[in-house]
Amino acid sequence: MYGSVPADTTAESERTAFRNAEKRYKLYKAPARRSNRKKSSIKEVDLSDVFDFRAILEAYERGGEIPDGVFRFECSGFHRRVFCFDDRPGFYFIPSALTVQEQGHWIRESLTTFPQPPNRTNHTATYGPIFDLFKAVQNQEVLTEDETSANLECEHIPVDNFHVAQRFIFSEASAIIHKEKACKPIAASLLLRKLRWSTLGLQFDWSKRNYDVTLHHNKIPDSLCLLAKKMASPAMPSGEEFKPEAAIVNYFGPSDMLGGHLDDMEADWSKPIVSISLGCKAIFLLGGKSREDLPVAMFLRSGDIVLMAGQARECFHGIPRIFTDKEHAEVSTLFSQFSGGEDSCFRDYVANSRININIRQVN
Repeated sequence: MYGSVPADTTAESERTAFRNAEKRYKLYKAPARRSNRKKSSIKEVDLSDVFDFRAILEAYERGGEIPDGVFRFECSGFHRRVFCFDDRPGFYFIPSALTVQEQGHWIRESLTTFPQPPNRTNHTATYGPIFDLFKAVQNQEVLTEDETSANLECEHIPVDNFHVAQRFIFSEASAIIHKEKACKPIAASLLLRKLRWSTLGLQFDWSKRNYDVTLHHNKIPDSLCLLAKKMASPAMPSGEEFKPEAAIVNYFGPSDMLGGHLDDMEADWSKPIVSISLGCKAIFLLGGKSREDLPVAMFLRSGDIVLMAGQARECFHGIPRIFTDKEHAEVSTLFSQFSGGEDSCFRDYVANSRININIRQVN
């Protein structure tokens, strides 16, 4: 489901409605002109049908009308505006839910803390536990196989059902130039660009599409739990409190997308998934219970939060595109949160990436 999607040669008439929508909004690059072979231009896409909830919020607060098919959801004690679709029960959109300062905090956590073992990432299967990836990027280090394979500090860290030694460590690039290695060293910056997901709390097994309770894990950080509980309240059954038990953090590069899928591995669909958007703006597609149902498209900006509960949990959804060009990415305000001398790596990452934190109640 995740990653760059190969070319689709299927005739438009044979594709599902959801797939046609993905094709419509996907990032395409026009061939470079002969006079400038190194540069290619991005094909323009008609965005006139994409719902813009931040614009809807601004219009509403000025006394304007809400578009047909959308209504404001009233939630006692919840002090942010919430919007819903008439025909998508269980879906809640909270535009500008996080302040710029909060966004900066969770971007830092997503890059420095959330990929730390025992949390698993898409790199874990290949390299085992990798510590301090972002710090290694800041120090311009490379990942290399440990010659001794006897790193005593990390030898007894449970990564899965076994106590696995740390096989790969970060080193200064200059320190390994003249040493032969069984595995070619890899720049930490490249590993960060190839980071696609990390799992917090109960660990999700992507191959089996379920939660493996036997895998060693830490609880979700208290501060993230508190945020999720507060933001989940519009979608919670009366008198119940959201209990965050697991989170999947997705990392999107410039040409990445998340194909249409269902989040159906949790036991109780009446409890929402709390989805936090950070970084570059994206398009989100919300379909129906069949891929043949025409999806509705909307913008997701940094600081927006989406809740999906009940019937909405049965709806196909995905991210066909993120915007990384200066005109549409809308991340300039985030740069103020990374203005320190050591923050250049954060700024570089935010400039053309998106992070999505999905918090779930499993049981």
